Amino acid sequence: MKKITLFITLLFAAAALHSQSEKYVKAMENLVPAVDTTRSQEGLTELANSFERIANAEKVQWLPYYYAALCYINKANMLFQTQELDKIDPVVDLAEPLIQKAEELEKNNSEVLCLIKMFNSAKMMADPMNRYMTYGTAAAEALEKAKALNPENPRVYLLEGIDKFFTPEQFGGSKTEGKKLFEEASKKFESFKPLSSIHPVWGAGQVKYFLSM
Repeated sequence: MKKITLFITLLFAAAALHSQSEKYVKAMENLVPAVDTTRSQEGLTELANSFERIANAEKVQWLPYYYAALCYINKANMLFQTQELDKIDPVVDLAEPLIQKAEELEKNNSEVLCLIKMFNSAKMMADPMNRYMTYGTAAAEALEKAKALNPENPRVYLLEGIDKFFTPEQFGGSKTEGKKLFEEASKKFESFKPLSSIHPVWGAGQVKYFLSM
């Protein structure tokens, strides 16, 4: 009788876990596409908050932390474009604990390392002259590790291309080399298969934009 009771208990626990997993995936599926299409600072803040709510509910899933951090970094990039440099640090700093949590939960992951690269680049943009040696070096190291872990990750080549495209030639930049990297990223996107419906797929639109330039 005890064995039957234990079996029923485990069965209900498994069913509850499966239901929770389905709920989590559904919630994420409703948000993930917006990462690649949200074009306002307010929208990115709201999106980050939505991912953080999922992260706080799930605790052991790395992707909500990843996406929340990505939203804050994308917002920081917008602030750089409008040259509101004094507002970058407070936004980027919101991403740091989220990245740390994602890295704790998913070690040695190319996507997380791309995010670390983007974090360091964003910190550098707030004060390029004084921060290049610290944050620029950290960004380059993270991207190198991301590429070593997964050479087929198209976002690696996108980020490399952006660096080459916007860095002045006297500091190693080249629009020609940037174009080659964007073309490589485009090829990688054609064959790229995400691990699930909620794993990162963003970046293809950015590649097309830069190639059109």
